[in-house]
Parts: sequence; structure tokens; C-alpha cells
Amino acid sequence: MSASDIARILVTGAAGQVGCALVAALGRRYGPANVVAADIKFPPSFSESSPPRVRLDVTDREALAQVVQAHRIDTIYHLAAILSANGEKNPQACWQVNVGGLLNVLEVAREYSLRRVICPSSMAVFGPDAPRQGTPQDTLLHPTTMYGVTKVSGELLGEYYFRRYGVDVRGIRYPGIISSEARPGGGTTDYAVEIFYAALQERRYTCFLREDTVLPMIYMPDVIEGTIQLAEADPARLTRHTDYNMTGFSIAPRDLAAEIQRHLPDFEIAYAPDARQAIADSWPAAIDDRVARRDWGWRPRHDLAAMTADMLAKLAARQRAGSL
Repeated sequence: MSASDIARILVTGAAGQVGCALVAALGRRYGPANVVAADIKFPPSFSESSPPRVRLDVTDREALAQVVQAHRIDTIYHLAAILSANGEKNPQACWQVNVGGLLNVLEVAREYSLRRVICPSSMAVFGPDAPRQGTPQDTLLHPTTMYGVTKVSGELLGEYYFRRYGVDVRGIRYPGIISSEARPGGGTTDYAVEIFYAALQERRYTCFLREDTVLPMIYMPDVIEGTIQLAEADPARLTRHTDYNMTGFSIAPRDLAAEIQRHLPDFEIAYAPDARQAIADSWPAAIDDRVARRDWGWRPRHDLAAMTADMLAKLAARQRAGSL
């Protein structure tokens, strides 16, 4: 699928961490008028000059169908979700939004013969019985969080709708995401974003994970590039549908702190693990994404050093402008 093939795109969860960056990238690629940003609410920071936007609760199937019809949508990037830490606070709502919302998207896609649904999954599908090093594409999926349960369910739902109804559903298992565009939204890897704001504003940070907790991470520009690459990939090349492993680099909090200290030598970090530590301990330390590299040419562009330098430069510029 090329840029000229898609008429209209809907992005659910558009005000979230990934959504903000994805809406902007899709607008640049396909034209802002062809991208509709949808979320249950939009923060003041969401630009009024962004592509068209609508308020939408994805658990309301009728409202979703109305948006699809009104805006002549043929492709949905479905990002609306409750993340891991917040999902443990309210597991019932996590199921309703993550599974119920996806089921609505898939049903609308089936009913209106949409071209494609892109629905990211997560490394949260893996549990403590999966190999922690080089976690393979196919392994046991026994997550210990409601978020992980919903993501396994989502992968299976997408696969079912592909095989039963021919809906072209595609998904990536995102690792922890580091972004300069939006504040984190209740995930277990949020420390890797919070630490940059604290380093610039206070020169100190207290991390909610142990210093040696290694987790797979990825920088937002790579997330966006990889997601669009998968969406545009020739279906004949794809051997998976909803569950491609993808990763950038694996780090522990102490690795990130040391890299920040190369730029800000007076930065200090302390550690006070909380309930999120148990979630992190159940996740992989390093993911094997060779299938994505083979099938659709996935390659990350940023390692720890490149990501850190870029994050600090972007956030420092916003700090100088008074918008951090």
C-alpha cells in the first residue's frame, strides 16, 4: 500500500503518546485532510491546526460507525487503550476499553469493508514463563496483568477476523516507548520518559523500578516509521498478522541515567521500586524481532546514545520556549 492508495484514515487514541506522533506523521504523508484524529478527550496541547478531530469513545460502536461513515474512513489505526499500570488499577475498565473497543473496530471494519486495521499489541503479552533473553516470535503467552491479557485477546481477535472475514488486521508488539512529544500515559516503562523531564527541570529523579531492571525500549520516531512500514507492506510478504515482535534496544534505568549524565553531569537518580516492579519482572529483557526484519524490512534507527541526545535536545528547546 502506498500513500496514494489510502483515501481516509482514522486514528483512535489520537491524543495519547503514540497517537500524537502518528497523527502528525500520517498527516505529512497522506495530507492532513485525509487523517481524522479521534479520542475521548483532547488536551490543550493538542494543536488546533492538527488534522480533523472528533471526540469518540471506542466502546460506543454506533458512534464509531457514524464517524467512519461521516468521514468516509477506509483505514483505522486503533491506538485507544488503557495501559499496564492503569489497567491494574481498574482491570474491568481495561478489558472494556481494550477488548470491547477493538471488537467494535473490527466489527465496523467488517461491516463497512474497510481496507485495513492497524492495531498495536505489546510486549505485555509475554509472561514470566517466556524466555527473558531473545524472546522469540512464538512462545508461551501467559501475561500476569490485565493489560497483557487484553493484548493477547486482541491478537487472537484480529487473527480471527482476518481468517473468518478477510479483514486485513496488522499489529506490532511494542516494547517500552520513549517519546519527546507527549507525557507518558500510565505504563510500566514510563520512567524512561519521566526521567528526561526531571533531569532538565530538577536535575534529580526517583525511579519506580530497580536500577538493574532491563527492558526492551524503542524511540518514538522508530515506532512511527515501523508502524507505517507495516501498514504499507505488501501483504504477500507478511507471514504474521497481529503479533510482530519489534524492538529498538534493551536498557536498565541505570544505563539511561548514565547516558543522561554524559550530557548533564550534575543529574542524580535514586530508586524506590513500587508495584510496577512486579510487572516489569514478568516482561522480557530482550526481544527477537528477526521476523519483522525479514518480512517488512524493519530496522531501528536509534540506539541509546542517539535517542538520549535527541530527547534532551528537543526537550531543552521546549524548556527554553517555556513549553516543557
